[in-house]
Amino acid sequence: MPSYDLCVIGSGPAGQRAAIQAAKLGKRVCVVERRQEVGGVAVNTGTIPSKALREAILGMAGTQSVVPRESDFLAARSKTFSALLETANVVVRHEVKKVAGHFASNGIDAIYGTGHFQDANTIRIDGHSNISEITADNVLIAVGASPARPEGIPFDGQNVITSDQLLCLDYLPATMMVVGGGVIGTEYASMLTALGVRVTLIEGRGELLGFVDREITEALQFHLRKRGMTLRLNEKAVGIEVIDPPDLARSGNKKMAQVQLESGKKIVADCLLYCIGRQGATDGLDLANAGLEADHRGRLAVNEHYQTSVPHIYAAGDVVGFPALASTSMEQGRHAACHMFGAPLPQASHTLPYGVYAIPEISMVGKTEQQLTEEGVPFESGVAQYDEIARGQLLGDELGMLKLLIHQETEEILGVHAIGAGATEIIHIGQAVMALGGTLDYFIHTVFNYPTLAECYKTAALNGRNRLRST
Repeated sequence: MPSYDLCVIGSGPAGQRAAIQAAKLGKRVCVVERRQEVGGVAVNTGTIPSKALREAILGMAGTQSVVPRESDFLAARSKTFSALLETANVVVRHEVKKVAGHFASNGIDAIYGTGHFQDANTIRIDGHSNISEITADNVLIAVGASPARPEGIPFDGQNVITSDQLLCLDYLPATMMVVGGGVIGTEYASMLTALGVRVTLIEGRGELLGFVDREITEALQFHLRKRGMTLRLNEKAVGIEVIDPPDLARSGNKKMAQVQLESGKKIVADCLLYCIGRQGATDGLDLANAGLEADHRGRLAVNEHYQTSVPHIYAAGDVVGFPALASTSMEQGRHAACHMFGAPLPQASHTLPYGVYAIPEISMVGKTEQQLTEEGVPFESGVAQYDEIARGQLLGDELGMLKLLIHQETEEILGVHAIGAGATEIIHIGQAVMALGGTLDYFIHTVFNYPTLAECYKTAALNGRNRLRST
């Protein structure tokens, strides 16, 4: 029976970084992956394919603007959905190959099959490998999460689907309902709207993306409505079913999805995408054999070093819950590997950026206006609109904006929020300044390349300085 210093269950971002870090510390490492390809959810069904689809939509429209004109999408609409997905799959295949190459170059054994705990140090592997059992001194659970599939919802892969199943559709629906206005629901709803699908987005709260700064959310909602999306906010879906279409002659044998709202309304569309919640993929691990138990959402509790209640078993990534980002999962996995082998621990960052890859994209770091108001922190904002920046004009982005939140007394940067072209890229300038304790003066006195979106920082800083002087 093979024996390892570390067995990683799952090859997503957390598992990859933990395995590579341990290998670089001279440890014998294996990664158990239930798919026949490495990369986990992030590469195969989540982060990479969804973002690749987004870029394919923008690319086939003949533009990289995040706020394209309506006419820009005429070319994209003439393409089949399968062609768009195949374009995205090219990126996925490249990423799978890259991850496999990293494992090979670091001497990490990739074992394909489903892992189960026989006991706290023994993993049974069912599936694609001729290795049926291994032992390990340490184990990292990095199995990720999957879309929640509540009982009573008739998921069929065609008319009622999860976000994973969307990427397997063989047609582009004419009409679509999206239940859930979180990150995944908002991203896919905006992509489908860009392709000319008549989308209705249903969200039980009064706004999309509740964790995002309200001014940014309002700009997004305005844009989505302008593009033709119907937003049903403060509405809850209380019943979902697959029905025969009202016009059988027009639709042939195709079924449709129907939603019953709490308000009494009924909405019908070709397809319904259900995007409320994700479940830790711990079912089938036989956690009890290792002395572990997941919560009702399949998540594992860990300490600050990502140790579970069994000291030599760690967990990282989406399976431990918030913030459930690929970027943070990578650092969690690396931190766990360093801790289990006594290596110096990476310094934790408290300025985590968030990115929402909708059309248009959104990014943020630090506090929102709502949070600062609730905490009683005196602040002012400084805003730059893309349409007053030369680069914004060149991109044709009339919606974009960047906002700085500034402490009224110290002029410390408390938060940075952006919507529009390159938002997830330019946010890192603000992130770096915040991490180093920078103030408004940094942006006012720094020279930025011209024309760039980075100039937004100087414009927003000057706007903020003017507001501070008037208070």
